[in-house]
Amino acid sequence: MTNIWLEGSLTALITPMNLDGSLDVKAFEKFVDWQIQGGTSALVPVGTTGESPTLSHEEHKKIVEIAVKVSGGRVPVLAGAGSNCTDEAIEMAKFAKEIGANAALVVTPYYNKPTQEGLFLHYTAIANEAEFPIYIYNIPGRSVIDMSVETMARLAENPYIVGVKDATANLVRPIQERRAIKKRFNLLSGEDGTAVSYLAAGGNGCISVTANVAPKLCAEMHKAWKNGNVSEAIALQDLLSVLHDAMFCESNPAPVKYAASVLGLTNETCRLPLAPITEASREKVNKALKTVGLIG
Repeated sequence: MTNIWLEGSLTALITPMNLDGSLDVKAFEKFVDWQIQGGTSALVPVGTTGESPTLSHEEHKKIVEIAVKVSGGRVPVLAGAGSNCTDEAIEMAKFAKEIGANAALVVTPYYNKPTQEGLFLHYTAIANEAEFPIYIYNIPGRSVIDMSVETMARLAENPYIVGVKDATANLVRPIQERRAIKKRFNLLSGEDGTAVSYLAAGGNGCISVTANVAPKLCAEMHKAWKNGNVSEAIALQDLLSVLHDAMFCESNPAPVKYAASVLGLTNETCRLPLAPITEASREKVNKALKTVGLIG
């Protein structure tokens, strides 16, 4: 069970919603299938991009269940299961295991500001209780806390803690982590703009926001790198860079949901406190979609 290994372009899935803010289940089912057909190597539901902070526990579980069901084993499902309450994170990780996901993605606890020892105890409790592969999601820009390389290496001694989603944008980190961690440890980037650089530093893949609207291009970039076609990978990186920038012109996932609506994939609806993006941001997203050839 702990032998899971993820690489390539993984999509941090948006959660489609109706205009009234309710879950758009049919749109999500179609979206998951479209992602797989586009070459996405794994699905990551109910993370930050999936608006997990505003989903009820029932909605959270439903989205994971749909992702697993529609995937049907075609690609792995790395289910968001993070919380700043350890008991809740354990519950979500156990559910992911029960429903047939392949692993759980657990964000560093936000707002509480735990110490490094608190982080160690938090992840150890989740891993030992769930007995399920756990990926650490280190994103200090949103959670304030930055897990140290030393803490990660200490946690990696647990057989159920198998990898990291690194959203620090610090390209020294994968080098340090490979040096410090004494086992095969799955290194995934959480930053679209540095994905190729992260691979060059020894990473294995990227959990991508941009792949929500450009799954094929993102997958092709990773495939080119894996096949040793460095110039092709860099050319695709450069093409996608304008889209990466546009997807973060305002707080994620509002821009990418607007982009998805332009492509007819879902409505742009986000739940408050996320607001609809401004006209200036819409123009930037539209221009980026045209630049990469996703719209005419």
